[in-house]
Amino acid sequence: MKLCNSILIAAASLACAVSANAASRPHYGGALRIAVHGSTQTFDPTASDSAGLRSLTQMVFETLVKLDDRGRVQPLLATSWQVEPGNQRWRFQIRNGVIFSDGIPVDANVAAASLRLANPEWKVFALGDLVMVETSSPVPNLAAELALPRNSITRRNQGTLVGTGPFTVAQLDAAKQHLTLQANDQYWGGRPYIDSIEADLGKNGRDQIMLMDLGKIDLVEIAPEDIRRAAAGNRVVKASQPAELLALAFTRNAQSDDEVHLRNSLAMSIDSAALNNVVFQAAGEPSGAVLPNWLSGYAFVYPSGGAGATRPRAPHPVTWTLSCDSTDPVARIAADRILLNAKDVGINLQIVNSDAADIRLVKLALPSADSETALSELARGFQLPAPAFTNSTVSSLYSAESTLLQAHRLVPLIHLRSAVALRTNIRGFKLLPDGSWQTDNVWLSSETP
Repeated sequence: MKLCNSILIAAASLACAVSANAASRPHYGGALRIAVHGSTQTFDPTASDSAGLRSLTQMVFETLVKLDDRGRVQPLLATSWQVEPGNQRWRFQIRNGVIFSDGIPVDANVAAASLRLANPEWKVFALGDLVMVETSSPVPNLAAELALPRNSITRRNQGTLVGTGPFTVAQLDAAKQHLTLQANDQYWGGRPYIDSIEADLGKNGRDQIMLMDLGKIDLVEIAPEDIRRAAAGNRVVKASQPAELLALAFTRNAQSDDEVHLRNSLAMSIDSAALNNVVFQAAGEPSGAVLPNWLSGYAFVYPSGGAGATRPRAPHPVTWTLSCDSTDPVARIAADRILLNAKDVGINLQIVNSDAADIRLVKLALPSADSETALSELARGFQLPAPAFTNSTVSSLYSAESTLLQAHRLVPLIHLRSAVALRTNIRGFKLLPDGSWQTDNVWLSSETP
């Protein structure tokens, strides 16, 4: 009897071990339910105004190269690349065996045509299995720039954009802002684990959390000011490095030295530390730099406004108009605090809902984990002249950023973290330092969350 019991116990233990191992092993199947802040009428790589929406487009559309979690360029649709001396002529070797989701093969001619459309200022052409890119001036970080979503390799099929990624667009209901992505069984990198993604677009932070708590959504975006509150609940919360820049952007150049002094007075009047701690619940880092310190390594040298900073009064009274995102209540609260800070030094700000305002309060997500590409894209987003880089050194980057700030068009305030909350049955999900999602190996556990 004892021997029989021992055998039964051993068999039960083995069965439990096998069951536990199976539960922790990736498997296929299931639908991942997502809610994101961004909305779109046409799903394409350029329609990515939030980290979540950008990550969704990258599941469908791919670029020649990608950046890893340290910002290093890695192969994707191109297996290798070379640059000639002078950084003006690049060669990319196209990967063999890749097809679009509609079955059309990807070759150098198709890739070159796609890049020409996205970059009319470049000379792009095919040479055998190579894509050749020539620029009119040196672009030392061109490979990293090709990892931007707008440089995705796409083609049109009956008016619809088609990509090469692990998922395809099964349906986009623009009226209801609902997107369905289907696993691409012919994906060159291997079929993804999950069968489909159901995404609700245009959802504010409160709605996203409510849908998750009701069990209707598996993964949501968390606004910076809600990170602490979300983490206090029964949720898995992952936060990025401070990567989203909150800044004041003047809509025109300063017309005189007197106006430069006024702009400096405004910049130093804003208590960025209080703004971060009170409005954004300490979800970021006050900064006077365009790039966050974790990316550039030198952001700490740029002064930012604050209670302990010198706050010179304006040389004379001035009134400026300030606009912010009218759909974002937190942006309005931040604008109100900036208004009070400015008033303390003799500057009158009037908050308006107009694109013609003197100043815009803007929040832009870090567009790339490559520092030079990020600076160039942020300048583009703030409608500032493109920075020039002499080479790929830190000193060249610092010089380019300093030149950008010396134009007195931009007042950086805070670098904010982005975050996601997900249910415990989601495995293999990774949030990169810049806020991007890495979903290559996501699978759904059968365990009850």
